[in-house]
Amino acid sequence: MTTKQHILTLLERRRGQSISGEELAGQLGISRNAVWKAIKELRGDGYSIIAVTNKGYSLCDDVDIISAEGISPFLAQPDALGKIFVHKTLESTSITAKKMAVMGAEHGTIVLAEKQSGGRGRYGRQFHSPPGGIYMSFILRAEQLRFDTPTLITAFAAVAVCEAIEAVSDRLPRIKWVNDIYLDNKKICGILTEAVTDFESGGIQWMVVGIGINFNTREDEFPAELRSIATSVFPSGDASVTRNRLIAEVANRLIYLDQPIADVILSKYKQRMMMLGNVVTVVGTSEQYQATAVDIDDTGKLVVETVNGERRALSSGEIRIMI
Repeated sequence: MTTKQHILTLLERRRGQSISGEELAGQLGISRNAVWKAIKELRGDGYSIIAVTNKGYSLCDDVDIISAEGISPFLAQPDALGKIFVHKTLESTSITAKKMAVMGAEHGTIVLAEKQSGGRGRYGRQFHSPPGGIYMSFILRAEQLRFDTPTLITAFAAVAVCEAIEAVSDRLPRIKWVNDIYLDNKKICGILTEAVTDFESGGIQWMVVGIGINFNTREDEFPAELRSIATSVFPSGDASVTRNRLIAEVANRLIYLDQPIADVILSKYKQRMMMLGNVVTVVGTSEQYQATAVDIDDTGKLVVETVNGERRALSSGEIRIMI
C-alpha cells in the first residue's frame, strides 16, 4: 500500500478519533512531513479531515467515500483488503469482475464503482446507477461454496443483502422473486448472477454476483419514470451508516462468515418472499397468465398454481405482483 492508503486505513479504523501526526509517523516509519503530504492528498480526494493542535488528525463522521480502507475495518477477515478493487467509474462492475475471473482472480474478490455507465439487469436491461448508490460484484469460485446447488446462489445473495440492511438499520426489506429487494413495495436492490461452466465436466467454474443497492438516493433524484417504483435504504438521504459499512456487512455474509446449508438458505429466502400466497402475473417469452405463488422449491424455483390447478416450477420469467 502507499503511504496515503496506510494513513487512510488508520483514520478509518479510528474514525471520529484524533490520531497525532507523531503516532501516524511512528506506526508507519515515515516522517511527519510525509504524513502531512498524505493528509493533503486525501483532502484533495474529497476526504474531510480535521486537524486539531496537540490532538492530531481525525476523519469526519460524515465522510462517505467508498474505499477498500473504509470497508476492511468491518470485515470478518480484515486481511482481505487486497481482494477489494474500487473504481471511480466503470461500464459495469460485473463486466470487470468477469474479466478478472477469467484471469484467475480469487474467490471473494470484490469489484466496486462509484458510478456505472452501462449497468445491466436481467435480460440485458439497463440498470439505473445514480450517484450515492452501491454498485459491486463478487467473484465466487464453485469449490468454495458450501452448497452444491448453484441455482441457490441468487437466493443466498438476496438473503445476505436483506440481513446486511437489517443489521445496520431498522428497515426490513423483502424479496421479490427471483433477484430484487424491496422496501415499502418499491425496489431498492437488484441482483444479477452470471456463471461460467467447464466445457468438459459441465460443472460451474465460477460465478459473478452483481449487486446494485440504492443507498441514500432521495426519490426526487430518480428519473421521473422510476419514482413510483424505486426507493432507497435511506430515502431521506440521512444515512445512519456509511456505504462502506453496508458493503462489508454484505461481504461478510457472502464470503467471510460460515455459509448456511441449502435448507437454511431456502428457509430464510421464503421468510422474506413478498409474493407467496398472492396472485401474480407470470410473463414468459411466449405466454402471460395469472397464477398464485405457492412455494419455493429446493432449487430456488418459484412454484405457482394456475387458475386450472396446474402447478408449475419457474426458473425464469418476469413476475408482477398484484398489489
